[in-house]
Amino acid sequence: MVKQKLKKYRRWSKKQIAEFLSIFVLNLLVMAGILVGSIFLNGIGYNAVEPDFTEYFATMGGQFAYLIIILVLIMAVTFVYLIFENRGKIREVRDVEMLFLIIELTLLCNYFAGRYINIYFRPLALGGLLTLLLINRRSAVFVTIVTSLLTFLMDVFTNANYAATVSPNAQYSSLVIGFSTGIIAVYLIDGVGARIKVFGRGVITSVPVLVCLVLLEQTNLISHWERAVAGASSGILAVVLFMAILPLFEWLFKKLTNYRLAELTEHSAPLIRRMIEEAPGTFNHSIVVSNLAESCATAIGEDALLARCAAYYHDMGKLRQPEFFKENQQDSRNPHNDLTPELSANIVRAHAKDGYDIVKKYGLPQEIADICLQHHGTMPMMFFYAKAKQFKDGGDVDVEKYCYAGPKPQTKIAAIMMIADAGEAAVRSLKDRSREKVDALIQKLINERMQLRQFEDCDITMKELTIIRNTIVNNLTGVYHSRIEYPKVNLEEIKAEEAE
Repeated sequence: MVKQKLKKYRRWSKKQIAEFLSIFVLNLLVMAGILVGSIFLNGIGYNAVEPDFTEYFATMGGQFAYLIIILVLIMAVTFVYLIFENRGKIREVRDVEMLFLIIELTLLCNYFAGRYINIYFRPLALGGLLTLLLINRRSAVFVTIVTSLLTFLMDVFTNANYAATVSPNAQYSSLVIGFSTGIIAVYLIDGVGARIKVFGRGVITSVPVLVCLVLLEQTNLISHWERAVAGASSGILAVVLFMAILPLFEWLFKKLTNYRLAELTEHSAPLIRRMIEEAPGTFNHSIVVSNLAESCATAIGEDALLARCAAYYHDMGKLRQPEFFKENQQDSRNPHNDLTPELSANIVRAHAKDGYDIVKKYGLPQEIADICLQHHGTMPMMFFYAKAKQFKDGGDVDVEKYCYAGPKPQTKIAAIMMIADAGEAAVRSLKDRSREKVDALIQKLINERMQLRQFEDCDITMKELTIIRNTIVNNLTGVYHSRIEYPKVNLEEIKAEEAE
């Protein structure tokens, strides 16, 4: 926990501060531009209700200045929130830009839907839903509040009299509708994996709109059916836009969402298809490790889908030279028999870096690439180290030459991957796979990694390591369970008896 806090409040360089401030100022200007653009569009022939662009600034210039002051305040609060509550999510400039872009896009969608269709048809939950999938739930609630406030300011402090023409209280009830719709959507859709379920729950998020129409504005939904239809459709619009825009944000900002993770674990994914064809043994190993990693992540409260996806790709570097890894050697010939221990170690060690390079080349997210590098940490390859000592008749051998390059696991999921990967390979080689033997072996693997300080860069606890050990033991004893020895039956004899 202490290490987490130190990382969270680590000092920024002057370059980082300058970059973040420039992004803040740039997006402040963009927001102001959106407000000015809305004033211009509102003044273009909407039944001559709104004052035009020049008239607005001639008679309501002070109101616009007040609007800009509030805008600066809201943006400043947003920036402070990011610094103190979500600094881990804004280590890069593009992450800050992504959040501001979500707010701006939501504001534009709210404006055009309200201005040209119906004020109750706004996709008010859009910003919260995008933030939920791309960052986290806490930030999604915060973005919902920000977008609701900005939409309210656009209604009240610009020349958006079209809102007042719908209903005298429409401008003010929209603030309540924005808060309730957005926050309900965030909590309803959080953790939902199936897209059809997301659409179904999107319908439910329209309920606050109808409630506000009846209770706050005392609207007769029968006589004003168009408001009821628009309000009932607003949640669906938010979900439709969310589904359409999310892939663009995933690609543009290299973000990993549950939908993207599900796509990456499909057997039709390009790299998975290559592994099935070129390294089937490694693929089968990865399948078992993925089940172990997913179960362990669930048991300690980590992202189970990310753990599963990382396990699919953790050994992708073996595609470079699959025949040098035991699980892909179909015959008894082992090419390492013809190599020196040092050269063999170099080939095996390289699969971690090769995996990182391949994953990045195919445009997969950084989180997956990092686990390719980290899943062996700086562990020694004892088989080749022992072989080298034999070559030197027990003489001194530099163990560093037979260690993986690292880095050590930086996250709990990387630590899970290290244990699950080693555990699956070790248990597969056991002749006696009873629970006691498997448990002793997994405990030995964990102890060795603790002694070599492999978990010092991640905040995993002893309790969590115990949970991981028990989970792996339960799963592996299930995978390699003993089977009934069936009696041998001669089918020819059975057919002969039936014929008689």
